[in-house]
Amino acid sequence: MKRIGLISDTHGHIDEKYKKYFSSCDEIWHAGDVGDIAVTDYLKEIAPLKCVYGNIDNHIIRTEFPEKQRFTLNNVHFLMTHIGGKPYAYTQNIRFDIERNTPKVFICGHSHICKVQMDKKLNMLYINPGAAGIHGFHKVRTMMRFSVTNGILKDMEVIELGDRA
Repeated sequence: MKRIGLISDTHGHIDEKYKKYFSSCDEIWHAGDVGDIAVTDYLKEIAPLKCVYGNIDNHIIRTEFPEKQRFTLNNVHFLMTHIGGKPYAYTQNIRFDIERNTPKVFICGHSHICKVQMDKKLNMLYINPGAAGIHGFHKVRTMMRFSVTNGILKDMEVIELGDRA
């Protein structure tokens, strides 16, 4: 079993609560719009990091991290990118990847809306952890934790970090 901390849209913001909630995690995954390499450096001190860059990220972040990542953990196939749309209305560039090789779990950020939904048409779980940073239109900052074991996700929780402003 692996415990995962999932975060997105930090926009350069570092919060000590990341360490509080992710210190029990085996890995941290960041779904883009990091905003400052200091964020990923901070997260790497807590646990090993998987990350994709987002639309606001500079050349330093884009050099270190890919636009999308496909990987398997404990018999669960994941696809993670920053801009992906939402269930039944995926962005054109990611729709092709999803339909060509459908993952069991699709993770994205960008919308600043925390959402977990099963796409019944593709039999794929969609996860967006919302936004953990202080920039954007969201009112409450969020991130997530869950476990991956024997081909399933379990113990999923949304963590509210407080108001954006």
